[in-house]
Amino acid sequence: MSAQIPLPLQTPRRFAREDFIVGPANRAAVGFIDAWPVWPQAAGALYGPPGAGKSHLASVWAERADASVVEAAALDESVLAGTHALSVENADAAPLSATAERALFALIERGQPLLLTGREPPSAWPALLPDLASRFRALLAFPLWAPDDSLLEALAIKLFADRQLSVPQGAAAQIVRALERSPAALRDFVARADAAALAQKRPITASLIRELLSKDA
Repeated sequence: MSAQIPLPLQTPRRFAREDFIVGPANRAAVGFIDAWPVWPQAAGALYGPPGAGKSHLASVWAERADASVVEAAALDESVLAGTHALSVENADAAPLSATAERALFALIERGQPLLLTGREPPSAWPALLPDLASRFRALLAFPLWAPDDSLLEALAIKLFADRQLSVPQGAAAQIVRALERSPAALRDFVARADAAALAQKRPITASLIRELLSKDA
């Protein structure tokens, strides 16, 4: 029997608050976002490695605060025309232009609601403008560390559930042990498993997962 050719459909990533998995690695950052609008200061920062959930939480906050989302490197004087909230991604993507640095400094000084993200703690963010460097060091900042096994396993189960798929007991732990420890690797694997199950007209079974993982070994 010939295999069915799966259509190249993309499952949209979901960035709602209820889709964010909370664990020890991100609990403080989630608490900060959940506290909005009762923040001790107008500007705050989230930092951590790629895949830790910074953009997801920034998206949650942007929806709650009716904020625009912009890359730090794209900042210019035009962002100063409005007074609405802003979420600025990748604030430590060096080097920022002098124009972007001046705009970012002005945003912080103006005291409007502002959420910044970066990989390193804000105190380590590069800035040629001394006053901006000083403002970075004064930011209220919350880390998101690399996810642990339990969080990755919960994410794997959620990614399958997003596709209306269930997995055998223990499969999520097996997947996490075998793959690179990153949300991106899990997303890629779940997409492959979904495509393979559809092509072979079979459910997601332990044997199918073993077959796919053996190809990655």
